[in-house]
Amino acid sequence: MTLDELRGLDGAKLRYALMDLAKEVPDAIALGRGDPDLDTPAHVVEAAKRALAEPVQPLQPVAGMPALREAIARRAHSDHGVSVGPEQVLVTTGGQEGLFLVMSALLDPGDEILVPDPRYTSYDQAIEHAGGVSVTVPTQPEEAFDLKAEAIEPLITPKTKALLLVTPSNPTGGIITRGEAEKIAALAQKHDFVVISDEIYGKFVWPPFEHVSIGALPGMREHTITLSGFSKAWAMTGWR
Repeated sequence: MTLDELRGLDGAKLRYALMDLAKEVPDAIALGRGDPDLDTPAHVVEAAKRALAEPVQPLQPVAGMPALREAIARRAHSDHGVSVGPEQVLVTTGGQEGLFLVMSALLDPGDEILVPDPRYTSYDQAIEHAGGVSVTVPTQPEEAFDLKAEAIEPLITPKTKALLLVTPSNPTGGIITRGEAEKIAALAQKHDFVVISDEIYGKFVWPPFEHVSIGALPGMREHTITLSGFSKAWAMTGWR
């Protein structure tokens, strides 16, 4: 398969085509999948065993088990300072489902959403599925592809409904600094758009760096939808 043929593929088709090509290369290292090369922690496995041994649970609310939603709300506050109640937590079967649900709920046909580039391919598919329009926010290699508020503001129009913020970034691994997050928060409040903050890799940040959850900044609770999950941080991608 040629490079031009690969460029014509979207999302999963491109990923599978690249995986097939990689099989032909001895000792190829895959850098294209968010799949931790770790075992699920033992305490997580033991907790799952205990849950399986308990009596069968009846059907749970569509938004998720109340106890789980309460635990997620507590962790959002203790880990990142985000103040949410369990009624503001929606449990999905994965981040991908959460992404599609957010786009479907938020976007009307023709609404624009600002998306940094380079980016995870499924973002565009979810936006298109909801009838929205992706507006690419360029990032620069000499700045490590970090998203800058100064690149966002010129692209804001009356049709701008949201900004997709990914920190740490997939695929670059870059993180938003607190100072840059504050500038982006000011733009969201000034122009009244929502920040969809994808923080699925939020646990993959080590000192001296910090993970900044934009929903914890002043005035951003009403302007932020946060996406996160267990699969990356706890090496549970194959459990879904």
